[in-house]
Amino acid sequence: MNLDYCNIEDLRQLAKKRLPRGIFEYIDGAAEDGIAKQHNADVYRSLKIKNRVLLNVSKRSTAIEIFGKKLAMPYGISPTASAGLMSDGGEVALAKAAARMGVPCTVATNSLTPMEEIYAAAGGNLWFQLYMWVDKDLRMAFVDRIKSVGFDTLLVTVDGSVGANREHDRKNGFSMPLQYTPRLIAQVLANPGWCLRVLAPQYLRRGAFRKANYPPELSSRLTDKIVDHELTKTDTQCWDDIKRIRDVWPGKLLVKGLQSLEDAVIAADHGLDGVVLSNHGGRYLDCAPAPLQLVPEVRRAVGNRLKIIIDSGARRGSDLVKAMAVGADMVMSGRPTLYGSAAAGEAGAYRALVVFQTEMDRIMAQLGLNSVEEITPHIFWNPPDWVPKPRA
Repeated sequence: MNLDYCNIEDLRQLAKKRLPRGIFEYIDGAAEDGIAKQHNADVYRSLKIKNRVLLNVSKRSTAIEIFGKKLAMPYGISPTASAGLMSDGGEVALAKAAARMGVPCTVATNSLTPMEEIYAAAGGNLWFQLYMWVDKDLRMAFVDRIKSVGFDTLLVTVDGSVGANREHDRKNGFSMPLQYTPRLIAQVLANPGWCLRVLAPQYLRRGAFRKANYPPELSSRLTDKIVDHELTKTDTQCWDDIKRIRDVWPGKLLVKGLQSLEDAVIAADHGLDGVVLSNHGGRYLDCAPAPLQLVPEVRRAVGNRLKIIIDSGARRGSDLVKAMAVGADMVMSGRPTLYGSAAAGEAGAYRALVVFQTEMDRIMAQLGLNSVEEITPHIFWNPPDWVPKPRA
């Protein structure tokens, strides 16, 4: 991997060159006017941090422990169903990069590679992301399958009960399931490198892109006309569905997509192990608050009853530090490692993780911190009212 690509934006720019326009804008774009996506980044950037000097930081570490496992840093890869479009075997590439770094990687229900293959090929700390089938019997059978593979952490995505309004996808003729519209075909043919790196190997080994984890009763190629959203996201979802899963799932159980302290309290009352505060990277509800802003009020509401993880917007190691300082237990994001995978497969995804870890380590040194436990609101200069006050 070319080390000239020294930050996430560098990887993003290379991914933009290497992917057909419609596919790049599918992973990079957001809902409607992109307000939530931009706000996620702006909130991180608005928080200023103060350096400390003449402190011995020679023994510093970015490592943490969560759910009984040690992580190299408080970061994990979010579920991203489009990883298989980034590079040949993209889902395996992400999982291998995460295992090498020592952070969790979340396998998506809609991945293009079977969960069994990813688990066998990558190892490491693999979580599984569940979209709940409308058919409850199929859903519970699917949970049993996830359990039998060996996953011990299940993350149920609960936002997006109706489809998102992503206008850039319609303009590009891009959809999931993938339909080869004239506009998309033109974009693909305009990028022969992607055809050779990704499309040709896929067709030679597997045929058409397929949602590989779908049970036989729902299995369909991405090119089929059935609306995938009708199978995996339903406006009938409720907390009783989560309770049914809690009753049969023996491992750690989290829900992803929360934006309110009320829902976090309900999650704690249902005995969940964690919540992922997320606006889906700005891909569903535009004008949503940044998850970073929600952490303090959620922490006050639930205390230490469950882990608080945030997703959406982190692009720098300093973002991880800021998230820990306002009370998060861990940070997740999806786009950075997708950019890396599109840029250079497993090596590119690993490069994105190295960027986060080395930047976090550097920032901790500049702030006079030796451990993640030492990261508190005292690091901020003139913080806004929503940031917790430093302990006396």
